[in-house]
Amino acid sequence: MGNEVLESVRALLPAIEKRAVATDEERRIPDATVRELSGAGVFRMLQPARYGGLEADPVDFYQVVRAISAVCCSTGWVASVLGVHPWQLGLFPKRAQEDVWGEDRDTRISSSYAPVGRLTPVDGGYRLTGRWSFSSGCEHASWALLGALVVGAQGRPVDFLTVLVPRSDYRIEDMWDVVGLRGTASNDILVESAFVPVHRVLRNYEQARLKVPGQQVNPGPLYRLPFGAIFTSAVTAPVIGAVSGGYASYVSRMKERVRLSLGGGSFTEDPFAQVAIARAASDIDATVLQMDRNLRELSELAAAGQEIPMELRLRTRRDQVRGTERAVAAIDLLFKTAGGNALRRGNPVERAWRDAHAGSVHVANDVERALAMYGRGAFGLTVEDNLV
Repeated sequence: MGNEVLESVRALLPAIEKRAVATDEERRIPDATVRELSGAGVFRMLQPARYGGLEADPVDFYQVVRAISAVCCSTGWVASVLGVHPWQLGLFPKRAQEDVWGEDRDTRISSSYAPVGRLTPVDGGYRLTGRWSFSSGCEHASWALLGALVVGAQGRPVDFLTVLVPRSDYRIEDMWDVVGLRGTASNDILVESAFVPVHRVLRNYEQARLKVPGQQVNPGPLYRLPFGAIFTSAVTAPVIGAVSGGYASYVSRMKERVRLSLGGGSFTEDPFAQVAIARAASDIDATVLQMDRNLRELSELAAAGQEIPMELRLRTRRDQVRGTERAVAAIDLLFKTAGGNALRRGNPVERAWRDAHAGSVHVANDVERALAMYGRGAFGLTVEDNLV
């Protein structure tokens, strides 16, 4: 079965591309775009079938994300993170899934996973307080997944949880005015002493072990995949997509460019430009091939009911962060040779350059830390990290 959502999304891309500059300037994705992506099924691709989702192949989902990001990375980023959250909700207890999707299966969820929240145990659950930054697309969602620490009697953290909170229990503060990914509206979420019932929490330890409550009602292989593979891919795919879009724009524009200095002549005859294009194209291809290969191998093991080895989990993270690194290197190379006109705001190459660099600073794109984990594993040392 082909990627039918991708076919639907391709019809939307010209309009999304036309809105890209306004998305940047207004620091938010237009409501019309969110409605169109929802209608195309983007946000349901990783959603459990029992709640109207497609339970699609992650490779197909990230192919859609890259296509959107190629014309507007802010839109692709929000599509990616809001689209990956239904997958994680599928790991929660059945009751939590019913809370969100019981009445509206198109309900969207944002997130901020940094463990800055404080959970105090009370009867039936916890009291949550905290302030979280960088919740991309939060204004288009009515629930949030938030990272929090359980505080024991002596005031020390005793557990790390992801909690599910309804819009009525938090407020959003507009803090997003940044260099890149400007349209993601990744604003702050504030919670003041909200009650979180026990069925709306997920232990990160259980998630890392691939043994979660949601598997009782969502037995498909999609929900036996590591968070460290599925979520981290969600913040690399938009970067790759943005750079691939920047590459296409670069090649198209430079075909018509005539040098006014350095001896003049057609830009296409410049061997340095030719080499830059070749290097950039190779790096983009490498990121996609490695990312897709790893996701396919993970899915095949899950479908066969086999254990997913740590070696593959570490390799997936290695290639994911290297994918981001390669993509950023590719757009740097193109930007450096694109000439002064590439500096103009709204230029697709300039926007791709800003957005790729902005996406690269996400904690899941921390190259050195992820590569060090891979090295530890290769040496036979123990690796403990929530993003593996």
